[in-house]
Amino acid sequence: MVGSAAYLESRIRSADPIELIAILYEYAILSVREARESLARKDVAERSRKISKTVAIIGELDSSLDHTKGGQISTNLARLYQYIRERLTTANIKKEDAPLAEVESLLSTLAEAWSSVKHADVAPPMAMIETAPQPKPHHFSTVFIQETDHSHSSHSWMA
Repeated sequence: MVGSAAYLESRIRSADPIELIAILYEYAILSVREARESLARKDVAERSRKISKTVAIIGELDSSLDHTKGGQISTNLARLYQYIRERLTTANIKKEDAPLAEVESLLSTLAEAWSSVKHADVAPPMAMIETAPQPKPHHFSTVFIQETDHSHSSHSWMA
């Protein structure tokens, strides 16, 4: 395992639920930035991989919502995650930067909100995540660590 992958896996395994969400946002933003760079270079395969990776991360965020405790806020976040997935699909199909820029902005705003929760040393303003149904560290880390294995690239994302 490469050093940075080992560091990331260690970070994931030792993180609390709020930190796991922060890591997801961090890597989603990074993947969108890399997708934008790939788009500018006209590297279709890499753009598709990065968008697929971002979609997988958004899926993790979406699946970590606790709709029972989160109420309207978790419902709104689920809708926002769906909108983000739609914008990512549009960006990939139409080969446009604007939807990627919008997604990057949305994710940055959400990441800032979670960061303020994390640094405030208080419980999240909504009980959307529980300690039990957080993203599973093993599954969660595979979203990031299998980066070099391109055999999982979705051909449906290729445009």
